[in-house]
Amino acid sequence: MVRFTTTLLLSSEDDTAQLGETLAKYAQAGDCFLLRGQIGAGKSALARAFIRSLLGSETEVPSPTFTLVQTYDFGDVEIWHADLYRIGDTQEAVELGLTDAMNEQICLIEWPELIEGLTPNTALDIELTVAPDCHLATLTYGDNWRSRLSGIDIHA
Repeated sequence: MVRFTTTLLLSSEDDTAQLGETLAKYAQAGDCFLLRGQIGAGKSALARAFIRSLLGSETEVPSPTFTLVQTYDFGDVEIWHADLYRIGDTQEAVELGLTDAMNEQICLIEWPELIEGLTPNTALDIELTVAPDCHLATLTYGDNWRSRLSGIDIHA
């Protein structure tokens, strides 16, 4: 499968939030967002902005660091926010229902490298990196995302 890459400069936390909000506009059932990056790179901030843009700015969005998964009702689908930093193994992800959710719900997955063989090849991969004066977001995606991302207006 052909993969495409786009790198965005995120000069502030607001830019990271805007990226999350913008991606949420294009999200649909069966979409999986793989959020990669070191601790403090902005994975949770992006996920929180994504979820709040769909459910309202006052929505409580706790970190799923210890629960592994938080789910939110959104119309006919659920939004799954997973933080796999503390996951034991890939079988635990299966038992949590994450593999089914990746195909049927909207999933935001932090630390997806810990379940690498289970993630769908249609996922939008977002690598957040910390540079000296900014953050970078490298988006890697297939044809299923190409047309949706071509319309995205991110000033970052």
